[in-house]
Amino acid sequence: MDNFDETTRTLATSVLEHCRALGWKAATAESCTGGLIAGALTEIAGSSDVVDRGFVTYSNEAKMQMLGVSRETLAAHGAVSEETARAMASGALANSDATVTVAVTGVAGPGGGSAEKPVGLVHFAAATPDGIIAEHRVFEGDRGAVRHQTVQHALKMMLFRAEAMV
Repeated sequence: MDNFDETTRTLATSVLEHCRALGWKAATAESCTGGLIAGALTEIAGSSDVVDRGFVTYSNEAKMQMLGVSRETLAAHGAVSEETARAMASGALANSDATVTVAVTGVAGPGGGSAEKPVGLVHFAAATPDGIIAEHRVFEGDRGAVRHQTVQHALKMMLFRAEAMV
């Protein structure tokens, strides 16, 4: 069964190939996608030589327990913030054998949005031992569309980090 579209499969395959060429392992730290990024990577046969693990940290407690996101970061900035995405990405790096991680946290909808953090807002961070990059996007569409676009953007960020090292 093919659970992902051709673009997602192509991106996941490219991430795996670049990581493989570098001898890297990969891990994901996911909130709003609930494991879909790890799912896209592991949909590709042979991914086990690259994918180390995926953290699904939907609750704040999980973010703190599994990734070491501080209570202070969550209280000051909220779960949907650049600061939390960065902490999730670095926590995934620290709690895995990965060389590259990606973290996502956002408001997939249809509810839960606010003027400050609208439905479709997703914060991303990608980490390697030499640093973290972070950005955010506001995606259009329903919950499925937001999650789909989030998976693709997260894979692009992982690919960007790996391509920078080739």
